[in-house]
Amino acid sequence: MEPTRSDARARTDDEMPPQPDRSAKDMALSLLVLLAPIALLFGFFQVVLDGDEPPVIDPEPAIAQARAVGAFPVSEPVGLKDDWRLVTARFRQEDGGHTLRIGYISPDGRGVQVVQSNRPAERLLPAELTADAQPLGETELAGRTWQRYRARPGEHALVLLEPERTVIVVGSTEESDLRYLAGMLR
Repeated sequence: MEPTRSDARARTDDEMPPQPDRSAKDMALSLLVLLAPIALLFGFFQVVLDGDEPPVIDPEPAIAQARAVGAFPVSEPVGLKDDWRLVTARFRQEDGGHTLRIGYISPDGRGVQVVQSNRPAERLLPAELTADAQPLGETELAGRTWQRYRARPGEHALVLLEPERTVIVVGSTEESDLRYLAGMLR
């Protein structure tokens, strides 16, 4: 005869099968079994797949599109050192003009962007650098006069004003890196 449900509820603690004792060693082994594969996956991601590094992209499609539209002369860095990582490139029509944005990670790991546009400078500069951007004077780079700016908090910018376009090199890296990148534009 099988026990009924009410019989099962009526059992006392003395009748329950004994539970094995769990020690701290057993819990540590259980955690090790769970954490070991996670640690291996994390290590593989970091070492083999360069987990923290942003992917390097090919800017050529965006640059080719900008050149095909012919809204302004397009420059790109030539001979940039290998420790500069190219991470973004976009060409768009926006707010009364066209804009090409190319983003880099500088050797010190900080973001830098090269913006080229035929939008009027009086609208482009406040949009890219903020309305509170402060001019800091001029500097000569590769035979051209650039304006130095203090941009968003922690950022500096170099601005080249030309009749057909405005070029902005802006980022949170050292000004020497901005000067280097601007000087490589051809």
